[in-house]
Amino acid sequence: MHERSRAGAASGAPVTPPARLPRPLRPGDRVALVAPSGPVDPDALDRGRAVLAALGLEVVTGAHVLDRNGFLAGADADRAADLAAAWCDPGVAAVVCARGGYGATRLLGLLDWAAMRAAGPKILLGSSDITALHRAFADRLGVATLFGPMPATRVLGGADGPDRPTLDRLRQALSGEPVRIEGTTVVVPGRAEGPLTGGNLTLLAALCGTPYALRARGRIVLLEDVGEQPYRIDRMLTQLLQAGCLDGALGFALGSWVGCGDALEVLAERLAPLGVPVLAGLPVGHGAPQFPVWLEAPAVLDTASRTLTSAAGPAGTPG
Repeated sequence: MHERSRAGAASGAPVTPPARLPRPLRPGDRVALVAPSGPVDPDALDRGRAVLAALGLEVVTGAHVLDRNGFLAGADADRAADLAAAWCDPGVAAVVCARGGYGATRLLGLLDWAAMRAAGPKILLGSSDITALHRAFADRLGVATLFGPMPATRVLGGADGPDRPTLDRLRQALSGEPVRIEGTTVVVPGRAEGPLTGGNLTLLAALCGTPYALRARGRIVLLEDVGEQPYRIDRMLTQLLQAGCLDGALGFALGSWVGCGDALEVLAERLAPLGVPVLAGLPVGHGAPQFPVWLEAPAVLDTASRTLTSAAGPAGTPG
């Protein structure tokens, strides 16, 4: 079936119930820093840790957070062990990924999903390469996760201090308030309500053909990336379309495309024919500001106001 008709025909399918939302953070809560992907700069980590502590949180670090093994933050088994230990620790309210890079996909087959499911929902925060964990946590644990800025990156752990608008929105999301984000460009007008899914385009394409592949049916899809040329963006979108990963999408929220040339032209060409709302220019993904959004949680995409509203805590709803 043609890509447009296949996705459009499915758009009226019932909306899948959203995943469980973890409780908001409170002053004094313990959060654990882990490094599931690339190597972490110690100075940036210290600065980012201080930023989180200034929010009133108790910050602990995984045993292997500063390990290095080539382009990875240590051995796969050690990175997986830190992640699982933090998630299964009843005294930890949130697991915060220090940075992205590459490597999270290598952990998915090493985690004890049954033990992690028994630990109950808590916050997972990260973006970029952490998209792999967001997808896996949604499918295996049924929890909503927070796609947002990480402490050992420039936006929070930079030498000049954190980006203030980013930090303000992160505080807002962690405390359970809905986050309303303004975009800049309406590609296809309309309004969509449903769980938000997606993340980094490169990771979503890499997960095609795996148990963690994106399933957009009944959902709004977030897409963003960094350092990818338009022809590569086209190739990855085509892969997702041909794999059926975008079938039944309710709408598309397009985040940042730092260093991606004229990404909007190819995004509009590939997504507009699906006939659902598309809003671009949302400061989500890379660069600064870099606002957080809840994945697999209720969201509203409204091109009339050019906004994406992400859910609050378990009792909260988008405005």
